[in-house]
Amino acid sequence: MFEKILVANRGEIAVRIIRAAKEMNIRTVAVYSEADANSMHVQLADEAICIGKSPSNESYLRIDRIISAAEIADVDAIHPGYGFLSENAHFADVCESCNIRFIGPSSRAMNALEDKSVSRNLAKKAGVPTPPGSDGIVENEKDALVVAKRIGYPVMIKAVAGGGGRGMRVAHNDISLVKGYHTARTEAEKSFGNSAVYIEKFIENPHHIEFQILGDNRGNIIHLGERDCSVQRRNQKVVEETPSPLIENKFPKLRKEMGKAAIRIAEAAHYTNAGTVEFVVDDKGNYYFLEVNKRIQVEHPITEEVTGIDLVRMQILIASGEQLKMSQSDVQFKGHAIECRINAEDPFDEFRPSPGRIEMYYQPGGRGTRVDTHAYAGYTIPPHYDSMIGKLITYGKDRREAMDKMSRALGEYMITGVKTTISFQQAILQDPNFRRGVYTTSFVEQLLSGARRELIEEKS
Repeated sequence: MFEKILVANRGEIAVRIIRAAKEMNIRTVAVYSEADANSMHVQLADEAICIGKSPSNESYLRIDRIISAAEIADVDAIHPGYGFLSENAHFADVCESCNIRFIGPSSRAMNALEDKSVSRNLAKKAGVPTPPGSDGIVENEKDALVVAKRIGYPVMIKAVAGGGGRGMRVAHNDISLVKGYHTARTEAEKSFGNSAVYIEKFIENPHHIEFQILGDNRGNIIHLGERDCSVQRRNQKVVEETPSPLIENKFPKLRKEMGKAAIRIAEAAHYTNAGTVEFVVDDKGNYYFLEVNKRIQVEHPITEEVTGIDLVRMQILIASGEQLKMSQSDVQFKGHAIECRINAEDPFDEFRPSPGRIEMYYQPGGRGTRVDTHAYAGYTIPPHYDSMIGKLITYGKDRREAMDKMSRALGEYMITGVKTTISFQQAILQDPNFRRGVYTTSFVEQLLSGARRELIEEKS
């Protein structure tokens, strides 16, 4: 087992990894930018090393500085968390060349799933359905128009290296396609350093459902069930839950079928460690492969709650060479879990980020309530990174109990000094369609449209 791990990340996920390591009696090293000098992960780690200025391209994205910190601290392994360098195959290779274990998939697996375009082809070979689309990267707007004409509007333009909703645009005609093509490329270049995009048929009002997978270094791969991530805004997840109401209530046979499909894709890529296979599902129960997220996910806690499996601990064990001690039949699902992402954003002003100093901070508690966060009273949320303050997770014996606990917990959560999305998530939890489990990826926009209409009516 490792003696010391460096956490190449920040925020709540860095805290999450440090806690798991401490429970395994593994010493931890935090790296931080100048803006994060007072962040919780810096305070909780056994050692901390500053790796640069506040912008991520001068700190958390600098492989050379992270490796230097790892060598200075003499660590055995590096955990990349999510975002930043977590899906960077070159970073994984550099770690291995420096005799430092990368706690994540191998560079071989990452290269097999190098980008969304490549992974689509791999899914096809594995016999998993994919949406109609381009055969690979679309090099120019002329080719984009040819593809769109062939598969029919609406289409989705997607960055091959994308994530978090960045580098994605929907087009309903030639004009919006050309505009969206260039916008997506520009955004992708800025966010990922890779402007390449591909095009696929846009499935209108789909359900976004993903499967958690775990694979060891001996070819054993299992799935830990699905998460429904359809409650999104601009392709960024807002609320997640497991099990999926769609599968639970309408298509129970899909769980087994899609789980097997996720495993086939992972086997084809010789996948190791934790990952997530993402799908879209239409109202008729047809499912299509989207992508593989080659890292731990933001929403991993809800899977932990219903399976009782510590995913970060499993990541560390697998990276250290341990074999999975469970088969698919050993995985049991019990109860229901929901996660709300609490962001420092103003829901009444187009969700504008609200960085600044947290004056008062009180987080909810009680049975079946979990908060993963790095925030505290007096902490200053920097403007340089994503706006997530933390994740609120509730667990119940069934969906209704989990929802009732979430509503109660959101009412207890008190944060002053910055704007937050808590009130917006309270509205989601009270919405009749959400309560019934009847929603798609257009749910949030429909909810916002209704709220805007009510506001206009009140003012008139």
